[in-house]
Amino acid sequence: MESLLIWGCALLLGAGLFVPYFLRFRAARRQDAARRDETVSLGMNRPVGQYPLIDANACIGCGSCIAACPEGDVLGIVGGKAVITNGARCIGHGRCAEACPVGALKVGLGDITTRDDIPVLSPELETSRPGVFVAGELGGFALVSNAVDQGRRAMESIAARGPFPAGDPRWDAIVVGAGPGGLSAALTARKLGLRCLVLDQQAPGGTILQYPRRKLVLVQPVEIPLFGTLNRKEYSKEDLLDIWLRLHAEHDLKIHTDERLLDVTGSPGDLTVHTTAGVHRARHVVLALGRRGTPRRLGIPGEDAAKVAYRLIDASLYRGSRVLVVGGGDSAAEAAVALATQPGTEVTLSYRKPRLLRIKKRNADRIEALIATGTVKFLGDSQPTAIRDGTVTLDTATGPAILPNDFVFVFAGGDPPFPLLKKIGIVFGGDQAEIQDVLAV
Repeated sequence: MESLLIWGCALLLGAGLFVPYFLRFRAARRQDAARRDETVSLGMNRPVGQYPLIDANACIGCGSCIAACPEGDVLGIVGGKAVITNGARCIGHGRCAEACPVGALKVGLGDITTRDDIPVLSPELETSRPGVFVAGELGGFALVSNAVDQGRRAMESIAARGPFPAGDPRWDAIVVGAGPGGLSAALTARKLGLRCLVLDQQAPGGTILQYPRRKLVLVQPVEIPLFGTLNRKEYSKEDLLDIWLRLHAEHDLKIHTDERLLDVTGSPGDLTVHTTAGVHRARHVVLALGRRGTPRRLGIPGEDAAKVAYRLIDASLYRGSRVLVVGGGDSAAEAAVALATQPGTEVTLSYRKPRLLRIKKRNADRIEALIATGTVKFLGDSQPTAIRDGTVTLDTATGPAILPNDFVFVFAGGDPPFPLLKKIGIVFGGDQAEIQDVLAV
């Protein structure tokens, strides 16, 4: 009898520990499946650049990759296996791959024959147009560290094709884009003794210029040519721009600003770069452009008003104003957060989909806290239809709405430069019947 009592107590204790765990486990798996189904229905499961590549046969469903991901819900467990629940949120940290105990996951571009947003590149980062290279996010890989590494690799590939005769009027290389990838390429050219010209339609800094003041940028350890290692986990926008500008001045980099790329013509070894300011001749070209391209407009009445802007630089200028932020990505969320912290500023965030699913976890935590307290008013399933003095009209899930308004910030993405690249002669993965993914890591 005593033995039965002991076993009964042991079973009750075991059940008390196991049942709650099992219920939580089952609820989490249901949430993962529901989140995956939601992002699929909204068309947001597809990756923007690199993303986790999962070997379902090797995966043991331990969830280590989920716990390691800084972005929160890129991955989930469905049917006992890791799956992508929100591919649009992945920015390629790669910590999921590092955490997988059985090597069932890596981060790459996958089979690019199915993707019309990824140019076909050789291991040297050369495109299908001989002499034209790609570095940075244009090739599909995000993060400052990837851009810097690829800018260096592309220029080293060019240098290996030398020597280049002195007195040649052509540049050894022209780099289009003065962001991290472009400046890394230019610094590598300086280090290797190549004549290099950098062209950009704005000032040096690339995408970083679009960030609000004091925005923190996550940076993985990376070696910058002629500078050293960026080894802090976070840098402010101002810190990074100061580094870029200091390197520009110290090494006398040749940078032309306010020049937008129009075309690249000519033959291998003798290329002509056409810009809005004229033409330049070069032996090689490195395209270090961003994927954002020209800011996308809403195409509604009043969008040309002076109160409409497509980037936020200093949120403090809008204290006490009624502001509408349009968009559902990180730029929109960051702008809404920055504006909402200003005294007396009323912020409304309008997004055409019901939830903010694409943004990084850090931004999601901040904006959701402000929405929960009413500091930011979120209008999902809404789109602006007209902008007027003092008001903005929106279509919402409950019908038309008119909001009092002083300023509008539009973060609706950009028109990527893919048509221009195809005009130059660069082949994308989706344009070919068969090609291997040469950039998977």
